[in-house]
Amino acid sequence: MLLGTVLLLFLLGTAAPASAHAALDGTDPGDGAVLERAPAHVTLTFSESVGLRDDSFRVLDPGGHRVRTGEAGRADGRADTARVALPGGLGEGTYTVAWRVVSADSHPVSGAFTFSVGAPSRSAAPVDPGPTEDPLTATLHKAARYLSYLAVALLVGTAAFVALCRPPDPAPLRRPLVAAWWTLLAATVALLVLRAPYEAGTGPSAALDPAALGDTLTTRPGALLLTRLGLLVPVGAYLARTARARRGSTRPAAGVGVVLAVALALTWAAAEHAAAGPQVPVAMASSVLHLLATAVWLGGLVALLTTLRASRSAPGAATVVRFSRTAFAAVTVLVVTGVYQSWRGLGSWQALTATTYGRLLLAKVVLVAVLLGAAAVSRRWTAALVTTPAAVREPARVPERVPQPAGGRPPTEAPRPSDAGPGPGAGTGDTAAGAALRRGLYRSVLVEAVVAAVVLGVTTVLTATPPGRSAEGAARAAVPAGGVLPASVTTIPFRIGASGRGTVQITLDPGRTGDNAVQAVVFGPDGSLAAVPELRLAFTLPDQEVGPIEADLVDRGGYWSANTLTLPLPGTWTMKATVRVSETDQVSETRRLRVDR
Repeated sequence: MLLGTVLLLFLLGTAAPASAHAALDGTDPGDGAVLERAPAHVTLTFSESVGLRDDSFRVLDPGGHRVRTGEAGRADGRADTARVALPGGLGEGTYTVAWRVVSADSHPVSGAFTFSVGAPSRSAAPVDPGPTEDPLTATLHKAARYLSYLAVALLVGTAAFVALCRPPDPAPLRRPLVAAWWTLLAATVALLVLRAPYEAGTGPSAALDPAALGDTLTTRPGALLLTRLGLLVPVGAYLARTARARRGSTRPAAGVGVVLAVALALTWAAAEHAAAGPQVPVAMASSVLHLLATAVWLGGLVALLTTLRASRSAPGAATVVRFSRTAFAAVTVLVVTGVYQSWRGLGSWQALTATTYGRLLLAKVVLVAVLLGAAAVSRRWTAALVTTPAAVREPARVPERVPQPAGGRPPTEAPRPSDAGPGPGAGTGDTAAGAALRRGLYRSVLVEAVVAAVVLGVTTVLTATPPGRSAEGAARAAVPAGGVLPASVTTIPFRIGASGRGTVQITLDPGRTGDNAVQAVVFGPDGSLAAVPELRLAFTLPDQEVGPIEADLVDRGGYWSANTLTLPLPGTWTMKATVRVSETDQVSETRRLRVDR
């Protein structure tokens, strides 16, 4: 039923979602513009608010030397702009502007463009937008992010299991609670110190710079991580008080735990995709509910698994039934919020298979389907456990031997057979049946927990991947000043050796017979602009034996373009893109393109 609901909502969700990573909407001066006089400022406008860094701008003169600029700031106080002042007396020639900012969802975005004063240079400085990311820093950052997700799921889920499912003996759950708290603390500290090198695209050694750490604390992502660290103090006090509480004594108010859990979830929602684009309040609420539902379900699975493993008997049919109902409610919340977030971030059906974000989303849907299948098996074992008589669920209780003082009668009467439970003969068979039920439930819950860990891993990567609409926004930004909206946009994925997959976005304007302008943007595996030594496009019309027609592409710094490409006839053309990724390696991919009159 839930999977059917997912498919139905996907079919109905046809409205255009938001781009979560910041996309460059425009530049002043425009990319490739030729100016009579040198401009006083360089201004960038983005699709959403962005954070600025000390090195957000690097301006290179025609000889490739860095130009001294002012401090990066805003245009008219707008948070979606970035501006830097240029020195007076800039000479004639082509200048390169490399920029790097931080999106509202905390991910760095970079790029480059050129403008000319007087006349273009015969050879402009090579465009270098700066490092996209350091592999070691990126690996450590992703590992810390995954551990933080895993720890908060275990922390919130175990606490919710104790409060909602009321296991007879919560003592075995204290160890995973403590482990989750310390893991979340360590992962948050790691994310905080790695924030500066992650934004700068440098090695992890930069994390040792006190000035960089101080700058991080003044940014929104740094402040949210610091808030998360502060919240762990009352969370730890709440858990300690809960652990000390005994049966029948006053326990901490459940409302306090809910408030702390929501506050923790907000530190994730405010730092990721939900914080950017339209419907931010709705998206934030959806993100918080999604994270908490994930924690209640997946963390609760680990809690149930721990309880089953620690208990020689069944943990109590009532406890298992309560968790089954709680998990079903959590899954329902997950489906609704997950569909909404997918609708908001995907963009189009094409992006589902043509972008990394879409492919990861498909993988997550498949894994969740497997998880739901395992959950259905667990529900069957739960039903069997509930409908089985108590004598079968629980092993036989052996009456304790009462010590007798020498030469006297026992101080108390020994338990009668009726009080001791089923006799040895009946107890042997009943215990075997109960043990079989517990083993079956344990195995199915274990499968759920393992798949859940994989789902969390995919989710971690997904939250750091540019959504489908981001690439389209970047392609629109590559259109030179005065251009019109693209009439035909084609995305061609290609493989870059062992490092991953890149994409080429090709725009034909107007995408009809006759003269067309061509813009092509190359994106790397992480979704940022990629500089390649060469890009070639060829068009053929096999039905009419026309072509190949080569597009005379020129590297404009950040994108490639051809002012004129003549497609003489309508029909289904074959477009071949050849990307040279190094001095010796190149890849070629083709796509079919419909051209009308």
